[in-house]
Amino acid sequence: MMNKLINFLDQAQSAYHAAYLAAAELQNNGFVQLFEGEEWELQTSGKYYVMRDGSSLIAFTVPEKVSSYRIAAAHLDSPCFKLKGLSLKKQDPYVKAEVEAYGGAIYSTFLDRELVLAGRITGFDKVKKAIVSKLVKSKSSFVIPNVAIHFNRATNKGVELNAAKDMQPLMGLLSDKDLLSDLLSGDEEFVPYDADIVLTCGQKPFEAGLNGEFICAPRIDNLTSSFAGVEAIASAKADYASVLYLADNEEVGSSTKQGAAGDFLRSVISRIHRKVGCCDLEQALYRSMILSVDNAHATHPNHPELSANTVAMGGGVVIKHHASQNYTTDAVSSAIVKHIATENGIAVQDFYMRADLPCGGTLGALSARQLSIRSVDIGLPQLAMHSAVETMAKADYLAIKALIAAFYTDKFVEERGEIVF
Repeated sequence: MMNKLINFLDQAQSAYHAAYLAAAELQNNGFVQLFEGEEWELQTSGKYYVMRDGSSLIAFTVPEKVSSYRIAAAHLDSPCFKLKGLSLKKQDPYVKAEVEAYGGAIYSTFLDRELVLAGRITGFDKVKKAIVSKLVKSKSSFVIPNVAIHFNRATNKGVELNAAKDMQPLMGLLSDKDLLSDLLSGDEEFVPYDADIVLTCGQKPFEAGLNGEFICAPRIDNLTSSFAGVEAIASAKADYASVLYLADNEEVGSSTKQGAAGDFLRSVISRIHRKVGCCDLEQALYRSMILSVDNAHATHPNHPELSANTVAMGGGVVIKHHASQNYTTDAVSSAIVKHIATENGIAVQDFYMRADLPCGGTLGALSARQLSIRSVDIGLPQLAMHSAVETMAKADYLAIKALIAAFYTDKFVEERGEIVF
């Protein structure tokens, strides 16, 4: 039941690979690829998807009449380290790579762990006579070695790690082998010019718990929400316009053409509506809603004092609230989700941040800048968010997948919940 998710967590080692794998799953379920630079011909009951820059994707279904949109949004990137170019640094007797932090990773969890390189290399294809990008993964594994306790007796009291000094990976001993040959397998018909390559955890997902109730894996935040959305829209009925937005760059602020602060979502919605909308776009947006699906913090078993209220792994979908609107949830959007959950037998729980701790953000508020419509932030409860390996409960993945699927088909999404005077 969880094999597809586990494979996705394992194989989607960069946002480019995640988008490619999501697209492949959509194609297997009858979705047809569209391209931003071409004219779109949309058919009733059609299923489509479009990609931007290889790392962001929007899928949608077309009902007979489009009068509103049900949008689920998640992100494909995760905290890691980004390679600075493709050249290696020789530091006798070692070969190292230079990286910089991407997002807010827990640095210490990447030490002494199997790491891999993944992403895209862009260059000139001599056969196609064109600039192309290739998806690549390293055949080799790498490590960032810790400093032995003998050289730092205070290490268990806490060590401040410096990204430029402590987090540079060991690539090997001095030799003639270079990084390009490892990534490209010696493709002589391809001339590489530049690359977007990340160094990320290569550990295989594994089950944990007395009953195997947990999954521990890299990139649970936020590939679980993304794949839940893929599986949900694949089974969505054609009664409403269902939309799945999988964005890149959420972990670094989303301010890119393929991120949630860009115009990708609004552009696609506008193009759909010009073709098959049965009312003004503004009217349709008034009746629409966004599920911002990003993971949530479960109460930590060793540090319950960090939680304002108990959020249990295995307790169902989390609805996230914040007074400063770091989360977009309000009473109406929360009530709609809770009603959908009640009608479909899906467990939900609320999350509130402790008042004296800062709160992270999601792509919900950024998406709302593109489309000012009702929005709610939900997530799957997990532990060790932004660690190289995170922990979740299997039951919660099934719950959030079921909730997204129900959201795509529930008639109450269009209810406004206006105050009656």
